[in-house]
Amino acid sequence: MLSAIRRASRTARLRVGRSVRHTPWQRLAHFALPNLCALCGNLSRNVLCNGCDAIYWNEPRTRCAICAMPLAGTRRRASGPRYRCGACMEAPPAFDATLALGDYRAPLDLLARGLKFRARLAMGAAFARRLAQEADDVLAPSERPDVLVPVPLSRERLIERGYNQAWEMARPLAQALGIRANVTLVRRVIHTAAQSRLDSDTRRRNVERAFALTRPVRDLHVGVVDDVMTSGATLDALAHTLKAAGARRVTNFVALRTPKD
Repeated sequence: MLSAIRRASRTARLRVGRSVRHTPWQRLAHFALPNLCALCGNLSRNVLCNGCDAIYWNEPRTRCAICAMPLAGTRRRASGPRYRCGACMEAPPAFDATLALGDYRAPLDLLARGLKFRARLAMGAAFARRLAQEADDVLAPSERPDVLVPVPLSRERLIERGYNQAWEMARPLAQALGIRANVTLVRRVIHTAAQSRLDSDTRRRNVERAFALTRPVRDLHVGVVDDVMTSGATLDALAHTLKAAGARRVTNFVALRTPKD
């Protein structure tokens, strides 16, 4: 019987994120089997066990308030100064601020890849919960966005993957912050090559005209949610689209930020 429950649980995990009707075996597996920590593999009630949660999310890093690039020093709080890196002072991007939980590096990169490529959608809610705590720390209530949007996938990539990992973060994050989330406000009108395979200049050209809006955003503060920020080209292009349509402010909420080598 236990082996049947485990098979049902494995099937449920493979299908997560798709519209399916769970069988009685799958529902029983969900309640009968404990979770395993996504990093260390120990039994855990949450995506990460308490030990990994305490170790990997409490990183003392100062980040650029605009692009979240890690800087030297200790982590800033709401009452502390908001630093800018040299690149953002020299050539400010279209977005106004970025919140990031940590660096895209081992072992945290496993969490982002699990969400993006292996349909571990519970990680989206875990990222969202941490981002909501970060927002409470560094954003005054008046600084919160009016609406949250995920970085959209092209139709081709959405069909291929079956879900948008950024939306799996944006929906619970909006609920935690008490603001609206809109999955259709921004759409990707050009199917671009995967950004991870391109250099910085090509990344920027790749997404320059990739986005379009479906409704007005004039005078709105728009929060943009994504799993990983690498060069920032995608988020910059999306912010350009929003600002050109009259958005008052654009703030990025990303799980992990790729540091410079």
